[in-house]
Amino acid sequence: MNTITFQNPQLTNTEALSALEAAAKIVRENLGEFTDKCQNHSSVNNFYPTCENNQWTCGFWVGEIWLAYELFGTDDYKKSALTLVDSFLNRIENKIEVDHHDMGFLYTPSCVAAYKLTGSETGKKAAILAADQLISRFQPNGEFLQAWGDMGAKENYRYIIDCLLNLPLLYWASDVTGDEKYAQIAHKHITTCLANSIRDDGSTYHTFFMNKDGTPSHGSTCQGYKDDSFWARGQAWGVYGTAIAYKYTKNPEYLNAFRRTAAFYLTRLPEDLVPYWDMIFTTGSDEPRDSSSASIVACGFLEAAKYLPADEAEYYVTLARQMLKSVADNYAVKDTTKSNGIVLHGTYSKKSPYNTCTPEGVDECVSWGDYFYMEALTRLTKNWEMYW
Repeated sequence: MNTITFQNPQLTNTEALSALEAAAKIVRENLGEFTDKCQNHSSVNNFYPTCENNQWTCGFWVGEIWLAYELFGTDDYKKSALTLVDSFLNRIENKIEVDHHDMGFLYTPSCVAAYKLTGSETGKKAAILAADQLISRFQPNGEFLQAWGDMGAKENYRYIIDCLLNLPLLYWASDVTGDEKYAQIAHKHITTCLANSIRDDGSTYHTFFMNKDGTPSHGSTCQGYKDDSFWARGQAWGVYGTAIAYKYTKNPEYLNAFRRTAAFYLTRLPEDLVPYWDMIFTTGSDEPRDSSSASIVACGFLEAAKYLPADEAEYYVTLARQMLKSVADNYAVKDTTKSNGIVLHGTYSKKSPYNTCTPEGVDECVSWGDYFYMEALTRLTKNWEMYW
């Protein structure tokens, strides 16, 4: 096993529990503001505004509430989470901003979690409807779930690596309905993704275009620095998404894809193990970090460790603990008068001369960064049944 090792300190179980408790207490402080409204995708000057349930990120806040509920078990968390679950059913039934592929990000940490933790029939119904919405974006020519835009439009005939985290919703839907169509589409999409989106060196394309005849066209970026750079969060989705795919299929190709994407990620880290927003930047850069990527990758390492030989599993668990120690000590919010978020220094969308994104949420708290930080800490404190 070729490995890259670091000498950074590791987060202990005691420290993980303390950090999780601190995060869950911040969640409790925010329930009053973010129960009848959702949490914006990113903070503004380190404070999240409210938003309607119409963003692709709204599920992460509900996931944070469920993780806090698992920790403390009190009714205030449960009541707020189930109130939000009702709004997710309304959203999918009335097709409010659901014409895209992010149904898994929306409905897995909110509604699938609600069903797993409380048996919520509302959550189950909403999540199955969301799975139906997701498979409506399947393109038979090329066998992929189209990310955005009018179906079949040439300028949007593409998928993005983020979608690996939408696929667990489909595996879950097949499990609870007995209908294999959801899992079959998930399998087709990931086969296409892994054939095209991972470069020879283990780095990943953010987005990949297909030709209308189903053949691969080219990789590009939307939110990375440029087409041939290494967008940190995209790389993180590749690491965690392949680990989850192995969980559901036990296909060894997916575990090998995990190893490749993880190995590349480790070559591009600065000294504190929290990447810059694009991994083309390394130690000494003044570009902003993306703390969310560190937590996503830690979750992927801890998930993959369940299926690896003991020595390899220990290697990835050590790395996860080192990454989380850095996030907990240097990026987590310690003073709630300065932020209502949980983890600082995330990056949602940074404009560059070469990308097409809208600049927002740069060097801010980001909703998924808070969620995956709490998920990773939860994984270190209990034998967790994941929502994904």
